[in-house]
Amino acid sequence: MVVPDPELPERVTIYEVGARDGLQNESAVVPVEVKAEFLDRLAAAGLRVLEATSFVHPRWVPQLADAADLLQRLVRADGVDYPVLVPNERGLDRALAAGVQHVAIFASATETFAKRNLNRSLDEQFAMFAPVVDRALAQGLRVRGYVSMCFGDPWEGPVAPEQVAAVGRRLVEMGCHQLSLGDTIGTGTPGHVDAVLDACAAGGVPMQQVAVHFHDTYGQALANTLAALRRGVTTVDASAGGLGGCPYAESATGNLATEDLVWMLDGLGIQHGVDLHALVATSTWMARHLGRPSPSNVVRALSGT
Repeated sequence: MVVPDPELPERVTIYEVGARDGLQNESAVVPVEVKAEFLDRLAAAGLRVLEATSFVHPRWVPQLADAADLLQRLVRADGVDYPVLVPNERGLDRALAAGVQHVAIFASATETFAKRNLNRSLDEQFAMFAPVVDRALAQGLRVRGYVSMCFGDPWEGPVAPEQVAAVGRRLVEMGCHQLSLGDTIGTGTPGHVDAVLDACAAGGVPMQQVAVHFHDTYGQALANTLAALRRGVTTVDASAGGLGGCPYAESATGNLATEDLVWMLDGLGIQHGVDLHALVATSTWMARHLGRPSPSNVVRALSGT
């Protein structure tokens, strides 16, 4: 039953991260031809933003060592955006050589995670990102800025919303067209989401440039997403089948499942353009390749697994 809420957006863009964030933590390497078909199936299901891969050093994320090969094999569907993650200028060089039009950088809201993930201090990370963003913009690319640990850090504990806002503002001022706020370890709750978004708005971050990226560690991802939608956020990161985690934070479990998000959006009458049954079939197919059932509630309910 569809019951619209006039206080919510009419349409939401789903930023699908399954092929990158979803697969990066898998211990067994997924063949490149399977990754390419995964992206093809996701596009056929109606998703229009598919984060394809990452040009990180293969030593750090072996699962994504085939990034250039994947993009060469990929048949880009009309109207579909295929952003890639780039950690530094070397990654950007590889992305430009592959002909990408949209890149993302990956910042931290905390000192400890910046050091562990980037080998930089909280302040030093911006010096690393600046030439990447400048060069990407000069080449006509769009740049997304991820911010990790926005709702809690396993080493530092609670993170002040004002600190998240300060990091986000610097990325926006640097030229990032979109800012994805990540609950990397899944500890956020709806009131916490309000506090972080309040701080961002007060700190000069336009809400139309904000996206949210929730992990479902404590079962709060959908509730947190709804809270963000009520504040005017219209881009939500999700991962087909609920795949994902973070290789640098052991307590980070799966992402918000795209199917669970679509079910909620359908019930609220919010447009998104995704064929739920085709998406469930895709996640079921990928689950067979990974050798385990999907953690998505909707996938299990509709596929009978």
